[in-house]
Amino acid sequence: MDFKGKTVVITGGSEGVGGATAHAFADAGASLVLAARTRKNLEEVAEELRDKTRVEIFVMDVADTVACSDLPKKAQFEFGSVHVLVNNASGVGVSDDEGGWQAGFDVDLMASVRATWKAVPWIAEAGGGSIIHISSTSGLEAGSPPAYAAVKAALMSHSKTLAISLAPRNIRVNTVAPGSIEFPGGMWEMIKKNAPAQYESIRSSIPFDRLGSAEEVANAVVFLASDRASWITGVTLSVDGGQHKGNL
Repeated sequence: MDFKGKTVVITGGSEGVGGATAHAFADAGASLVLAARTRKNLEEVAEELRDKTRVEIFVMDVADTVACSDLPKKAQFEFGSVHVLVNNASGVGVSDDEGGWQAGFDVDLMASVRATWKAVPWIAEAGGGSIIHISSTSGLEAGSPPAYAAVKAALMSHSKTLAISLAPRNIRVNTVAPGSIEFPGGMWEMIKKNAPAQYESIRSSIPFDRLGSAEEVANAVVFLASDRASWITGVTLSVDGGQHKGNL
């Protein structure tokens, strides 16, 4: 999977799945534009990657309408083209109240929509490419906090609709739906430490008897963005070790 000469934009690209995805694309030769809220984390990831590829960082809150809309344009200005957009940022809106719903709507959903609006012309100008939303298996079944599940399901629907409308412009749109993913500083690491019974309940529900890693999600993202997935669009790919048990 060769991304030499291609530019990849990743929101929420400073840690966890976003950081692992940045590393995976860098290993494949892509130039990177990483956006997140915390400069320190972005600079740390960029420093790790600059011996492999060119990296530009943008400190921004994707819920900021103007900043999010400008991100693909800034990437095009820096590199001359945009080939891949990965919408990974999440507000982790798990409370069933105004704040939880607003966080999910602003960060997970509308930030992805706005970045996509702006990225599509640049990707089309480059001859085509790929847009990938990072959703969650929470959007596939009942049992998760309703605000979080609803926006993750909305991302899947958005992806499917765009996949059809953007195919004539040679742009593929897919969704990756991780299950429970454990990484340093992440939610599941904290749950393991502070609520071990909850952690064990989830771990034991996964057929492989472990949680997934951010790198395993990143590998799926890079594959879907690559030419090896050239006939795959409108798909929601669960990366969960069989945690989601439904047929769809």
